[in-house]
Order: sequence, then C-alpha cells, then structure tokens
Amino acid sequence: MRYLELEGSGIPLLILHGLGCASSFEYPHVVSAPALRGRHAILLDLLGFGFSDRPEDFGYRVEDHARQVHGLIRERNFQQIDIYGHSMGGSIAIEAADLLGDKVQNLVVSEANLDRGGGMFSRAIAAWKEVDYMRTGHSAMLIQAQASGNGAWAAMMRAASARAVHRGAASLVEGGSRDWRSQFLQHPSQKTFIFGKRSLPDPDFEFLSSRGIRVDIVDDAGHSMAIENPGGLAAAIAQATMTA
Repeated sequence: MRYLELEGSGIPLLILHGLGCASSFEYPHVVSAPALRGRHAILLDLLGFGFSDRPEDFGYRVEDHARQVHGLIRERNFQQIDIYGHSMGGSIAIEAADLLGDKVQNLVVSEANLDRGGGMFSRAIAAWKEVDYMRTGHSAMLIQAQASGNGAWAAMMRAASARAVHRGAASLVEGGSRDWRSQFLQHPSQKTFIFGKRSLPDPDFEFLSSRGIRVDIVDDAGHSMAIENPGGLAAAIAQATMTA
C-alpha cells in the first residue's frame, strides 16, 4: 500500500477513500484546507486503487482492506489514531477500528455503508459476474460516469483495478460477518457520521442522533463531498476530531 503522509501536529489522521476512488487524488485539497492545515495526516490508497499495488491473490473485500489498515497502524507503532472513511472506506474504517480497539480516539465516517445491500453504484457493479466486469463492465462504468458528468470518479476508476472494484462492490452488497452498524455503535471511540446536505433526508440522520452519535452536515455537497466542498468537509472532520 502507498500513502501520502503530511507531517504535522496532533494525533495522526488516517483517511480512507471510497469505492473506485483514491485518497491521493481526492484528499490533498481537503487536508490542505484551513481547518486541517498543519495536521498530521496519512492519505492511504487501498490495495487495488490509486498508486497502490494490485495483487491478483488479494481478496479486496471490506474485511481484507481492514486487516491491511490494522497492519499498517501496528507497523507504524501509532499509539493513538483518528480514522476518517468515506462510503466503502467508512465500512473499512469501522472494521479496522474494531480490530484496533482503543487505539482509535475518533472514528469519523461520511455516508458509510452501515448495512449490507450496497448503494446504487456498488449494486450495479456487483450485478456483473466478476469475469464479465473485468472484460467489459469496468470500461462501461467509466463511459457511464464520464457521460453523467462524474469526471473525477471516472478518472479515479480509470486508475483502479477492475477486480478490486468488483470485489469491493460485491462485499458491500453481501455485508460482513458482523454488521457494520453494530460495530460502529459499539466502538468505544468518539464517533461522528457526516452527510452531504444534498444526500438528505436520510433515516440514519435521526437514528444515529438518537443513539448518541454526533451527526454533521457538509453544505453544498452530496455524496462526493471531498470534491464538491473540500473546505466544508475539512471543517467537519476537524470538528469531529477535536480532543475533548
């Protein structure tokens, strides 16, 4: 795995991207925004995405990525870590936090998959057989993304492994051995769930609030909030990771 590390102050902030994306592409302008500027941050490209390797014998499921994240934190010997994950990266962040226990001080996710079933894009990708998606489906998704005006996602998908994308999507649809919602609710860290304002209403806004989870909103953004309002997302992450 490859990552961009920005030296700075505070507990290290690990950033995990979503399906088909790359932290090295999406998040430099988030962590350089005023609210996070000067923060020690690690922008990780998961295996199969961005600049990281694409091993053919890797599983690429949520739990596989979570184990890799756990291994990285142990290898770097961080005694405390804040983790932020978006969409699929949020599910990975939740599973990694479960493995890391009280090393995680703040667990922040934005529009993470809390339940099996996936979202619109992951369901469309998982509906293909893996061999067919690798042969023609990935290219079709790139064309569709570009045609719909989602050029940033198309650019990141172009750099991603088709195998990694398909297996990640299938994992989101199938769910984990333990549901991510329960893991998120039960983790001992300070937890925040972030929505883009254009993604609301969402039933989890009220549900999570009622369970004592801090909920925040990024204005002028939908699901792709790192692209649509990087400064607003940076402010939400900074607020969520303030030491009490």
